[in-house]
Amino acid sequence: MSFSSTVKNEICHQPIGNACCILAELSALVRTTGLISLKGNNQISLDFSTENAALARRIYSLLKKRYNMPAGVKVSKGRKLKRNNNYKITYMGDAERLLRDVQIIDTASINPFAFNRSIPFSLLEEECCKRSYVKGVFLGCGSISDPEKGYHLEFVNNSEQHAQDFSKLLTNYNLKVRIVVRKNYFVNYLKESEQIVDVLNIIGAYSALLEVENIRIVKEMRNNINRVINCESANLTKTIDASLKQIDNINIIKNAMGLDKLPAPLSEVALIRLDNPEISLKELGEMLNPPISKSGVNHRFKKIEEIAEKISGERNKR
Repeated sequence: MSFSSTVKNEICHQPIGNACCILAELSALVRTTGLISLKGNNQISLDFSTENAALARRIYSLLKKRYNMPAGVKVSKGRKLKRNNNYKITYMGDAERLLRDVQIIDTASINPFAFNRSIPFSLLEEECCKRSYVKGVFLGCGSISDPEKGYHLEFVNNSEQHAQDFSKLLTNYNLKVRIVVRKNYFVNYLKESEQIVDVLNIIGAYSALLEVENIRIVKEMRNNINRVINCESANLTKTIDASLKQIDNINIIKNAMGLDKLPAPLSEVALIRLDNPEISLKELGEMLNPPISKSGVNHRFKKIEEIAEKISGERNKR
């Protein structure tokens, strides 16, 4: 089961809300997964189609509780490769009344086919109704990627007006939603894990929220550990490279004139470096008597490097 299906199943098992919330959720579902068609005698029919059994049950329950009318349910095999079950829920009551209630049809219009695809903000005055509408949109056209693989949440709308309105609705929660056109659809999407967690909180998917948060924490810890390891590896490589260069300079002097000819401070640091090629300048400085700072050790090696370069230069002249 995909992570999207897991989240939708969690939402579908939430208790049905009060009348205003049911209307808000139905309003979103009609706009995102509803199919409106014309029957004989200018009668309107309303169907919902989904591959999610839990969503099919929820739509049935919403219709029954709001209008106390049954809905027909048909199950068929999909034509796609996986051939998943497809659930078609047909509302058996007055579809035109329902469509006017959710403001798909303008209540003031005499034309029953003048469909309003924008969000009916007048139905979303209460906070609970706003959250119910977002929930309905996610159930109808939302999807979320597996957080183990990446962070991506999107809502695929067939109406540009609805996509624009939905972005406006989500700005109430300080969410920065982007819109992209994909194959004649208008897609609202989020890619930041923090904002995806906020959406899961809005729709009440708390188990999914905790899973995303846990995965995000593990990823951050893993990234921090990798950064520390990479930093330490880089520092170790730098220390080893510097040590090898210092040892080369010391050996040039040793072979040319002997380390005992060096000033005592330089001779001391050279002998310790030969015995301890892997230690850092700071550690080397602590081994001197008296101990000196890292910059002091570095200064001594610069003096050794100058002497080695002078010896090498004189050899090249011969």
